[in-house]
Amino acid sequence: MALRNFAAIDFETANGQRTSVCSVGVVIVRDGEIAGSFYRLIHPYPNYYSAFTTAIHGLTRYDTEDAPPFPEVWAEIAPHIEGLPLVAHNSPFDEGCLRAVHALYGLPYPGYRFYCTLRASRRKMKGLANYQLHTVSAACGYNLKHHHHALADAEACARIARRLFGDDPEPTESAGSRTER
Repeated sequence: MALRNFAAIDFETANGQRTSVCSVGVVIVRDGEIAGSFYRLIHPYPNYYSAFTTAIHGLTRYDTEDAPPFPEVWAEIAPHIEGLPLVAHNSPFDEGCLRAVHALYGLPYPGYRFYCTLRASRRKMKGLANYQLHTVSAACGYNLKHHHHALADAEACARIARRLFGDDPEPTESAGSRTER
């Protein structure tokens, strides 16, 4: 059975701590077609930005100073993804972020099932120069123009997943099993 209903998700963080999610992008796929999307800025915890992460995604404390905290953002997103498996490129990172912020705020973790386009692309797309999101995206015919913007990355992941996940996709190992991004 092919994976035709899922939500692709991508988090960006303010610093090296997985609780410091500062933006989230979600792309919902139903019956194999993109059916909706969300992009939200999040007030991170802890609320500081490292020079390294800002250089990657361009967000600063100024961008998220007045953004809502994770629980408010997730309360808006969660009903739209209820019952759907989640897909991410290097899912242990994104699953790790999701688990960390749920724990930080004392929220029950719903036990989302994650699938990983990074693992799937390594298995199914032999010979790429690397398996970074923009490389795999291009190999799948999608031009990722705004890499490290959470919604753009989630959309690229959704398009990759639509192409790669055929019959019986394998869920990833538990969070933290791979750290490359």
